[in-house]
Amino acid sequence: MEAPDVVLVGSGIMSSTLAVMLKRLDPRLRIQMFEVTTELASEASEGWNNAGTGHAGICEMSYTPDRDQEGRVPIARALLIFEQFEHSMQFWGAMVANGMVDDPADFIQAVPHICFVKGVDDVAFLQARHAAMMEHHFFRGMRLTMDPSVIHAWVPLVMEGREPGPVAATVGDGTEVNFGLLARRLCGWLAQQEHCGIANGWKVTKLRRGVKGWQLGLRCAATGEVRDQHVKFVFVGAGGGSLPLLQSTGLAEVAGLGGFPIGGQWLVCDEPATCERHEAKVYGATPPSSPSLGSGHLDVRRLNGQRQLLFGPFASWTTRFLKHSGQWSDLPFSLRANNVTSLLRTAFRNGSLVRYLVKQGLQSMESRMQALREYYPNARSEHWRLVQAGIRVQAIKKKDRGALFFGTELFSSEDHSLAALLGASPGASVAVNIAFEVIQTCLPHLLASSEGRERMRQMIPTFDIDLKQPGNAASFEKNTREASDRLQINGRRRTAWAVTSTAFGEKK
Repeated sequence: MEAPDVVLVGSGIMSSTLAVMLKRLDPRLRIQMFEVTTELASEASEGWNNAGTGHAGICEMSYTPDRDQEGRVPIARALLIFEQFEHSMQFWGAMVANGMVDDPADFIQAVPHICFVKGVDDVAFLQARHAAMMEHHFFRGMRLTMDPSVIHAWVPLVMEGREPGPVAATVGDGTEVNFGLLARRLCGWLAQQEHCGIANGWKVTKLRRGVKGWQLGLRCAATGEVRDQHVKFVFVGAGGGSLPLLQSTGLAEVAGLGGFPIGGQWLVCDEPATCERHEAKVYGATPPSSPSLGSGHLDVRRLNGQRQLLFGPFASWTTRFLKHSGQWSDLPFSLRANNVTSLLRTAFRNGSLVRYLVKQGLQSMESRMQALREYYPNARSEHWRLVQAGIRVQAIKKKDRGALFFGTELFSSEDHSLAALLGASPGASVAVNIAFEVIQTCLPHLLASSEGRERMRQMIPTFDIDLKQPGNAASFEKNTREASDRLQINGRRRTAWAVTSTAFGEKK
């Protein structure tokens, strides 16, 4: 293959989405992807390494954490994330409609997203949250109940064995997504296109500015063979491996950039009788003892062709940047004279978080089971096992003076010849929006013509429409229905809770 126009580092959902979007916008582009592992999308995108939640702001209370001075719950962040996930749904639906991705039921399922809380204060907060969200057309299908019998009908495991007391729950149409499988399907299509290639088992070791763009250092994991690759535009979507590559660029805008790795663990249940009784993703209020990391959640998952329940994730302290190909030395080797002060400030300013991570990683199995029983009171220890989840590396920037921000962040060089993704949640769920942002920022010529915009519209019909505006409610309804139909989830939505819909009109 001739020298590529675009190189993507990593084969996860971010890189695969961007690669496909670029190829659809300009079929003449020469695109090369490098993946260090032998299996595509085996790190952060793999099902066991993430929550698999189609993050849409429906049940994640961390996106609406506080009330304002008037006692209302601001929902701006939930609205933004919902709209971004809507773009993802439209894109995936278009890929299915065009025959680029088959069997959508393999990678996306309709699953109710539920908020469950207990206690007077949290019940009152959930009522206020529901009231605020119901005012917007994105969430008008969301339902609230404080009737324990209705909640039992939705999620029996959550209510059985629970002590009497104030409880409340909301439910909305959500999804369960296998991002690893989806990324591999997208890569499969890309590999069949002219002037495109995917190289497994090749590690990008460094990035250097050259006369005609970027020079990538490559090493074959199997043989140790070393090569160079020249390219004009690079996207680094290597998860935790992105930071070391950015540091190798020598770019002034990278100076002071550091990374704070956070590991994760799941409790997993494979016991069929238990798994068959739970058909939802259940999120709760973030406990005060869990700084900045959100709440645990009890989810139905379908991984490796089997139905499981997962609870967590439990955070843990680690110095590795990647689960499979990372090393204990990743964090120490990322230290530079220009970022060590920021990392020390982070440790000092977030001392409670560091202690929390260490405590989480060292806690006993019984301690983890006690946390699970907050959601599933009758959980039996012999039905659950501990599994390592993925690792996320949160960006630390010098200008933030040690502040640690949780989320997904896009980095681009000053000349827009390089882009990289750092961070985590909502991550994979908004991969389509991130890919679009990369194109807008770094390759805007692809959208400059009416033909380019029409090609984008074929992938994301509402890419240039603000769906959050009340005047665009009809457009939202039309396009979300079409995407759901294409993904074969429209008919399966609400089935887990529609039988109790008559209870919604009752005063609780």
